[in-house]
Amino acid sequence: MKKFMMVAVLFMATTVLKAQVKTPAPSPEAKIEQKVGLTDVTVTYSRPSMKGRTIFGDLVPYGSLWRTGANANTVITFSDDVTVGETELKAGSYALFTKPGKTSWDVFFYTDTKNWGTPREWDETKVAASITVEANPIPFDVETFAIDFNNLSNNGAHLEIYWERTYVAVPFTVPTVKKAVASIEAAMAGPSANDYYGAAVYYLQEKKELNKAKEWIDMAIAKRPEAFWMYRQKSLIHAELGDKKGAIAAAKTSLDLAKKANNPDYVKLNEDSLKEWGAK
Repeated sequence: MKKFMMVAVLFMATTVLKAQVKTPAPSPEAKIEQKVGLTDVTVTYSRPSMKGRTIFGDLVPYGSLWRTGANANTVITFSDDVTVGETELKAGSYALFTKPGKTSWDVFFYTDTKNWGTPREWDETKVAASITVEANPIPFDVETFAIDFNNLSNNGAHLEIYWERTYVAVPFTVPTVKKAVASIEAAMAGPSANDYYGAAVYYLQEKKELNKAKEWIDMAIAKRPEAFWMYRQKSLIHAELGDKKGAIAAAKTSLDLAKKANNPDYVKLNEDSLKEWGAK
């Protein structure tokens, strides 16, 4: 009987340990995603509510570092390098810390995003960018802390923060012009060597329109004359077309270039093919 009771107690304890109690979070998590020009910007944060409390100057003291939300760090992620104030901020993720004041806020983009709340020891070397922005009063209560994007343009936006009766906007710019011009120039220049190469190899593998594959591999080589791997595919295309002379010539060029590049794999591939094709 005693043994049975022990087993029963262990079973109940295991069941309790496995049970997961689910209740609403006091400060629920939120995630916002915004395309600004050609740049993706994402913010993940937790949203505390006022619940009758005085926030700024009390719960969040003026002049003190604040996590800018609740729980774990508020994290902002940029897919491209952006500019905040006068500082270029590299693509990546940053913890968003602020130091609220009555008339202005200091905003910090911090490289360490793994803190719960503010860092135990503030490290200035981890401040990737900072900016001071105006704190604006609003004529109504914002019950739940909110972050949003506004003033969207092709070249930038405002990261906006609202809570209680305070609103701040953090302007940033994105490299849309640079990315758009690069994209346009690449498109106007036509397919790249790798585009022609990939198309030629695919047609060779599928035994499809081999004369077109030959044309494309020649276009690829014209852009990358040192590419021994392209000459290798050229030799295989000629061989598939029954042009043994052309295959041997291409293989010899690939062999010479592979030797110069110190690539033994392609050296052997070409030597084997040349032997197979009876090259002298």
